Amino acid sequence: MPQHIFYRTVEAGGLSLFYREAGAKEAPTILLLHGLPSSSRMFEPLFARLSDRYRLVAPDYPGFGNSDWPDPKKFAYTFDHYAEIMHQFTYMQDYGGPVGLRMALAHPDRIEALIDQDAAAHNEGLEANGKPRRRFWADRAANESTLRRNLLSLHSADAPCRRRSQRGTP
Repeated sequence: MPQHIFYRTVEAGGLSLFYREAGAKEAPTILLLHGLPSSSRMFEPLFARLSDRYRLVAPDYPGFGNSDWPDPKKFAYTFDHYAEIMHQFTYMQDYGGPVGLRMALAHPDRIEALIDQDAAAHNEGLEANGKPRRRFWADRAANESTLRRNLLSLHSADAPCRRRSQRGTP
């Protein structure tokens, strides 16, 4: 039977990070690192299916979901910086791939396995699709509508992704 999902925040890297957690503390832990355009909410179906056997922890990165949205003039929105923040949080899919790989390289003793889905390991792998996100991080007000159009056009056949984007969960 699935476990109750807890919605929590923790301070890491001077930021308030939101995360979802379910499952017994003594169960094997799975850290779920979300993709783009998303948040920890994308893993709710996994929580329902796996929390009876695993401890599941799914954070929102800074600038995503319910975590803090730091000023891009003071915060580096890079995979390396996300990995540093997640190291402080930690007690893959898409964006989670390059973040998780950097975490595993820095602390291989903490990782038993990586499950990677649809992830580029480096900034060059993001190609042109990453440019609207970087402009958005630099100036959210001026670039939010462009980013939303870009995300919707990238996933025009993906109705769940479109709904997440239109509901305002980045």
